[in-house]
Amino acid sequence: MTTRREPRWYSPPLSVVGFIATRRGDAERGPLVWMRSDDAMIRLLSPGELVRIISPQRQELATVAIDDSLERGCVVVRDVAGVVVSEVVRVVKPDFDTPSPPIPAA
Repeated sequence: MTTRREPRWYSPPLSVVGFIATRRGDAERGPLVWMRSDDAMIRLLSPGELVRIISPQRQELATVAIDDSLERGCVVVRDVAGVVVSEVVRVVKPDFDTPSPPIPAA
């Protein structure tokens, strides 16, 4: 049995209010999450930083971008699989420094 690792810092839920899907020829592509600067500050995030977006279906890595025209508590995502508009997600810093607990043999 594996244990689920929860973030150890404060990360209030965010509402997805927009989704942008890009095409192969687009100049700007890849997973990105836009959020307000105050929402980013609460999570100790800065523009260009890699974050983990946790949705009910899955977890994805994306880059942070700041857009203060969004309402507080709302995000817009680009090219993030498994996220839909009106869903509630969490955006957290990934913990690459702490090793994962070993998975017991079956």
